[in-house]
Amino acid sequence: MGLMASEETRTVPTRTAMSSAERGTAGVPPVRAAKPGADRTRAWTVRLVVVGIVLSALNLRPAITSLGALLEEVRDGLGMSGSVAGLLTSVPPLCFAVFGVTAPRLARRFGPAAVVCAGMAAIAAGLLIRPYAGGTAGFLAASALALMGIAVSNVLMPVIVKRWFPDRVGSMTGLYSMALALGTSVAAAVTVPLTDALGGGWQGGLAVWAALAAAAVLPWLPLVRDRGTARPQDPQREAAPEHAPLRITRSRTAWALAVFFGLQATGAYVTMGWMPQIFRDAGVPAGTAGVLLAVTMVMGVPLAFVIPRVATRLPHQGPIVLVLGSCGLAGYAGLYLAPAGGAWAWAVLLGVSNCAFPLALTMVGMRARSGAGVAQLSAFAQSTGYLISIPGPLLVGVLYQQSGGWGLPIALMAALMVPQTAVGFLAGRDRTVEDEATR
Repeated sequence: MGLMASEETRTVPTRTAMSSAERGTAGVPPVRAAKPGADRTRAWTVRLVVVGIVLSALNLRPAITSLGALLEEVRDGLGMSGSVAGLLTSVPPLCFAVFGVTAPRLARRFGPAAVVCAGMAAIAAGLLIRPYAGGTAGFLAASALALMGIAVSNVLMPVIVKRWFPDRVGSMTGLYSMALALGTSVAAAVTVPLTDALGGGWQGGLAVWAALAAAAVLPWLPLVRDRGTARPQDPQREAAPEHAPLRITRSRTAWALAVFFGLQATGAYVTMGWMPQIFRDAGVPAGTAGVLLAVTMVMGVPLAFVIPRVATRLPHQGPIVLVLGSCGLAGYAGLYLAPAGGAWAWAVLLGVSNCAFPLALTMVGMRARSGAGVAQLSAFAQSTGYLISIPGPLLVGVLYQQSGGWGLPIALMAALMVPQTAVGFLAGRDRTVEDEATR
């Protein structure tokens, strides 16, 4: 949101009122005076927002997938058991649930740009500190700092897209999701080679990602002082509903979307946290296991751009949910039956299934009419969803340790695909939370 947004939103009504008074009863409609250079400033600000969105999205998953690629080394270095490692993989959704719910309040007080800027700084600091914090407790605390920054940015990205690009929600969500998938896959693919290049210590391989987060701070700095919420081109778009909080828990669509978000997040974080280990236990080399995770993540790069654009053109997003759910079931069946023999195929299928995430983000923007509605729905769906997803990675770690294999954990993940598909189908119906929450 550029500084021009808040300035013009404040000054336009005053200018219009003065013009009307001066014209008296002449009946001539007021004419809005153009500001020299305003169009150029606005265009520059929009470009800055786009750059900020892309760089921020690139940083929303490397903290997790870089750890997944080196989980075995981190476990050995810190002396973690399988259950503690499962707890570690549950920390991301816990932080997203706890801190994500605060994002709308922080955005109202400080402005969305300032909150996202602070979030990127927190990611950079957490990623730099955690490899050298010493011990499991310090590692978890520094990880929580980085994940706090990710949490608030997760919630505010759909809000920023809705406000600045209300007529391009699908394409901008696709761009944001594509960048997110790219950052996820690149971190998974290159963390092991980077670790080797830096001397073989897992600390350097994890800390290097702090540089990318630091770069993402820069585009938001010129926008930090802006606390406005309306887009400069659309000062009247965010009218009364912006200031009328919804009873979001009364909306069935909001609940369906929250459960869908939670179940897809469960699958995503189990995949990011444990899939390399599944392949390594099946005899796949560590470097190849990281590349397989990267393949899963990189499937989201093209699909995360295509799916939101397709979704916004459909009256009902249920058919997309069904396709993604079918791919997930096939991928888990393959992991159960032949984890090493068909590893590349299972990685691709699970990558397609994980594109439920950009679809969920798109539906957040489509299931609310106003920016305030999107902020409430995004905070509710993501916070509730991540709460739902917390037990999943931890339970997978416990089942793996107790059973001594991956059969039970994979069967659990396959079973969860069924309710995920069902609630996703319900969330895809053509309705808005404003209609349901005010009845």
